[in-house]
Amino acid sequence: MKYLISTPSQLTHALRSVRKARGLSQGDTGKLVGILPKTISALENHPGSATLDSFLKLLSALDLELIIAPKEERDATVKNASQSKAEW
Repeated sequence: MKYLISTPSQLTHALRSVRKARGLSQGDTGKLVGILPKTISALENHPGSATLDSFLKLLSALDLELIIAPKEERDATVKNASQSKAEW
């Protein structure tokens, strides 16, 4: 599943959703990369207060990656995906 993140609340929702979909508790996730459960909680509830290092460790624990792309590339991808669905 891909998530378009434009706000901290969207990031919060995405991180929590992925963690839960993988059947991981905050404690389990923290153990994977050496982060305390309270740090996982802070990342999920207040992502703006997290360090970049902690954020990247959480992404690693959830087997996620951060991709930065220009909006026009994203918009083209969304448009192509919509057209493909319409063809079905």
